[in-house]
Amino acid sequence: MKHNRRDFLKRSSVLAGSAVAGSAVAGSAIAASLVTVPMAEAAPVRRGAKPRMTLRFRAYTIQLRHVFTIATSSRTTTPVVLTEIEYDGITGYGEASMPPYLGESHESATAFLSKVDLSRYENPFELETILHDIDALAPGNPAAKAAVDIALHDLVGRMLRQPWYNIWGFDAAKTPHTSFTIGIDTQDVVRQKTVEAAEYKVLKVKLGRDTDKMMVETIRSVTDKPITADVNQGWKDRAVALDMLHWLHEKNVVMVEQPLPKEQVDDLAWLTERSPVPIIGDEGVQRLADIPKAKGVYSGINIKLMKCTGMREAHKMIVLARSLGMKVMLGCMTETSCGISAASHLSPMVDWADLDGALLISNDVYDGTQVLDGKVTLRNRPGIGVKKLKG
Repeated sequence: MKHNRRDFLKRSSVLAGSAVAGSAVAGSAIAASLVTVPMAEAAPVRRGAKPRMTLRFRAYTIQLRHVFTIATSSRTTTPVVLTEIEYDGITGYGEASMPPYLGESHESATAFLSKVDLSRYENPFELETILHDIDALAPGNPAAKAAVDIALHDLVGRMLRQPWYNIWGFDAAKTPHTSFTIGIDTQDVVRQKTVEAAEYKVLKVKLGRDTDKMMVETIRSVTDKPITADVNQGWKDRAVALDMLHWLHEKNVVMVEQPLPKEQVDDLAWLTERSPVPIIGDEGVQRLADIPKAKGVYSGINIKLMKCTGMREAHKMIVLARSLGMKVMLGCMTETSCGISAASHLSPMVDWADLDGALLISNDVYDGTQVLDGKVTLRNRPGIGVKKLKG
């Protein structure tokens, strides 16, 4: 490393003294199949005595092992954008995962990333400044922003030669067990998926259609392990929802995500007050600014890097939610091990983790955080802890 000891200590103290996490950017073009496109540079490299950061990105499509169905849609693939930030011979990796129902795409991410010029910043350690500026480039685009945030965090962690759980001061031994998600399907397929998920200590079931009781009863015919449920705004009537919550509680369902549409704020508050299990806001809580309004409406929040712009803001969301006495869940989209590994460094601070996104796909491009006997297991690798696979 070409930085002297004074610079190293100065930058380390800056990181340790602030709640850095990330606001990120992803982009790339044209990938409707599993064929990728070459990495593109977002801005020209400036030549000079001091090294500068270079952002590269490419489109990729991840293939799911099974059809993935929730209350509102089904899919077999997810478009992602893979990013790299290089500085002084060191490269950090990032990712944007963009399920179509969230409104981002290869094209939108590419358009956003093309606006990002990291070469204007001399110091990669200035995470607050850099990621604030990127967030301000355009509204929306949270997954695209997360792709830059994650790559920048990975770069800085590699420069410090420390994993982010160490930089933040978290105990890697306190990571939770991740749930394993079972999407809405036929009785036979649900039973098969439940058997295949035998190593996981907690299961997550997607609900929100007229098959809800069948889904839970089928899982219960195979196992009595705890279940979390995600309704994805699929229920509409609060009284019917409350009856379902009591039934789910009897079936050892330990918490429920987004049972009603996010716009039904008063109904959600009414339901949360009476529910026998915690109600977690997902679609209704996207970013840091949403948390104060969620107090009293939900028991807790589900944080996802792809909806909050990355590690920088996710860290801040955990701190704020805890200060308000709210529970915290750490979730994901279907992602490669890059996005999952980035999120996993925050997992020692949460009540529940749903970090199975990379386990649901068949064409991962990174080796990162592992799930061993159902437990999120952090590796002692610098940055977010990923290695790029060949091919």
